[in-house]
Amino acid sequence: MDATELCFAGAAEQARLVAAGEVSARELVETSLERIWQVDPELNAFRVVLAHRALTEADQADARRGAGDRRPLLGVPVAIKDDTDVAGEVTAWGSFSHDGARQHDSDVVRALRAAGAIVIGKTHVPELTIFPFTESLAFGATRNPWSLGHTPGGSSGGTGAAVAAGMVGVGLGSDGGGSIRIPAAFCGLFGIKPQRDRIPLGPKREVWHGLGVYGPLARRVADAALFLEAAAGGGGFVDAAAREPGRLRVAVSTGLPPGALARLGSEQRGAVEATAELLRSLGHDVAEREIDYGPAAWLNLVARYLRGIHDDAHGVERPERLEPRTRAMARLGALVPAGQVVRARAAEEAVAARINAIFEHADVVLTPGPSGPPFRVGQFHGRGALWTLNAISSRVPWYGVFNATGQPAASVPAGFDAAGLPLAVQLVGRPGDEATLLSLAAQIERARPWADRRPAL
Repeated sequence: MDATELCFAGAAEQARLVAAGEVSARELVETSLERIWQVDPELNAFRVVLAHRALTEADQADARRGAGDRRPLLGVPVAIKDDTDVAGEVTAWGSFSHDGARQHDSDVVRALRAAGAIVIGKTHVPELTIFPFTESLAFGATRNPWSLGHTPGGSSGGTGAAVAAGMVGVGLGSDGGGSIRIPAAFCGLFGIKPQRDRIPLGPKREVWHGLGVYGPLARRVADAALFLEAAAGGGGFVDAAAREPGRLRVAVSTGLPPGALARLGSEQRGAVEATAELLRSLGHDVAEREIDYGPAAWLNLVARYLRGIHDDAHGVERPERLEPRTRAMARLGALVPAGQVVRARAAEEAVAARINAIFEHADVVLTPGPSGPPFRVGQFHGRGALWTLNAISSRVPWYGVFNATGQPAASVPAGFDAAGLPLAVQLVGRPGDEATLLSLAAQIERARPWADRRPAL
């Protein structure tokens, strides 16, 4: 297998090759590093690359394999989003407002290392992970491998770009309102937001008042399942991705949550319709049935999101270094009283029950992904907080409510638009049911493969 094929093989195949002795962990890490040196100057996906440390850990992985170690991700390089602590490194959050290296790995990084993964670097985010585009005054713009003039999305945009360009086979993202699913959609990847608390956030840590979770971005469903199972410490996700889903009831819902303002583009609508037709051809019972979001779902999300930004901005070491737009977003968050957030959390169960009533008639819900193509790089440069907030909300309105409810949801590739940019749809599952999403997404992948398409880098 040549270097390019190895880079794009995906984490599951890379793990198999290392376990079988067909490729050493050192060879795999060296190949990943070479790919990073080759393409990252154009993409700006990584804030820091831990080359020496990764090579040392690769040699250790090879020694472990020789001694019979069979950890599931042994020797596989992974990218870590730069909102997550890696011992000895700054967690920058896309900003110069944070000081000092972290003393310890976060729980999720510790779990990935325990599974044998090698952290090869930390990937860019927008400041404080606020926006669905990855640009910051501190570190510049991250670019989409499919089109350098477009963003890879955000806030896990650096991870999305790194995986789509073959720099790593899988990477860690986080999702507080679509931040895994949006870059997955914009970069032609599979990304899953797991059930809240499936992957521990760590002691005393909560992101945006319960909205945020960790999860993988990957080129293939099997890669994401392997990563998710390792990070969560189990769950049977690898087996779920490998089995047929059986005949499922799929509800197609394109309606907006009340309060969201957006217009679904014709090509994005076509992606939903084509996926629904594919699912029918695979034997599933597919019917149009709208989610009853109710009047409170959008407000519940927005209150927690804005107040979470306010709280994060007031928790940085050097708040005077925050970007003007970030400070303006924090001021918007200050308009949300702490008591309103308490009431939003108390109302979550009722909001979720209303939304999840659709599962009386369905096993999975199919919704649009983004309403239009990826944003252009620099599109929001110099724009104020309200203007930016309104513009981004209209492009990604189908994601955040499922952070408010906490249930799993996944972005699934759905081809390309006329300009050659990726299209995507979203699959939403019952609370705690990542397994059905993985199984169904893997079936879609077999019927309509996407990983064979690669950006021309």
